[in-house]
Amino acid sequence: MVLLALAGYLAVQYVTGGRGAPGCRVVSGGDDKASYDFTPEQAVNAATIAAVGTGRRMPERAVTIALATALQESGLRNIEHGDRDSLGLFQQRPSQGWGTEQQILDPTYAAGVFYEHLAKVHDYKKLPLTVAAQRVQRSGFPEAYAKHEPDAALLSAALTGNSAATLTCDGRPAATQASGPDGVRAALVRDFGRDVLQPAGVEVGATSTPVPASTPGARTVTLPVDADGSPKGRDVRRRGWQLAHWAVANSSALHIERVQYGGREWTAGNTDSRWLPVAAEGAQGAQRTAGTVRIVTAQ
Repeated sequence: MVLLALAGYLAVQYVTGGRGAPGCRVVSGGDDKASYDFTPEQAVNAATIAAVGTGRRMPERAVTIALATALQESGLRNIEHGDRDSLGLFQQRPSQGWGTEQQILDPTYAAGVFYEHLAKVHDYKKLPLTVAAQRVQRSGFPEAYAKHEPDAALLSAALTGNSAATLTCDGRPAATQASGPDGVRAALVRDFGRDVLQPAGVEVGATSTPVPASTPGARTVTLPVDADGSPKGRDVRRRGWQLAHWAVANSSALHIERVQYGGREWTAGNTDSRWLPVAAEGAQGAQRTAGTVRIVTAQ
């Protein structure tokens, strides 16, 4: 009994990265009531993987494959060790041409080079997930990817915006200094590229005049939602929910207190962290949040 309890504890520590709380959850947008619980660290990495995938015009299936691979290889943690010289989210090896150690430990780079290899796999969208992942990774345990497909599919649906209001986090601030709206903008550019801020009229890289903390909106990043420019024109609503879920996934790391989109609002610290209707301003408030993502930071 003691050994079983110890094994269970170690398994939880591996999955959560040694942090039992705070936590995040994604639920199915359908009627099957499926859910997956994960940590803020995993949430940040998953959101990055999804953002890089959609930025490369990869379909949701590709994002699911990437997330399942990272769940198997690293538990969605950016680890600095592994078999031989394997590193990072996907346990990529510098000696095998995946990049330098510094590059591989950059989640944005690691996700990008994974998609670069996946795109070269013929008909990967129609292949079983474990086959597609194995043709990229060449793992010694190729069947292991399959067990992560249900959780990866839930994450992918939320983080590509296909499933609305399905990802929540406790949003308790991490032990880092709050960076305010500038930190949120920098993280958005890191994951989505410079164009993500252009619809908001923000000149990326420009020096802005400091706004007094008491000024309304000083802690708010507002992103008018537009299609992301893909040849087929991704659905605007999906883009909005991708950005909204990204913000919630990064809420602990970036000290985000509130996110609004599509007439719904997530607030850090709620006991159930649900997306609730925007009620403070009634129908007018819901209409105003329908076409923009509003991210409110702690400072």
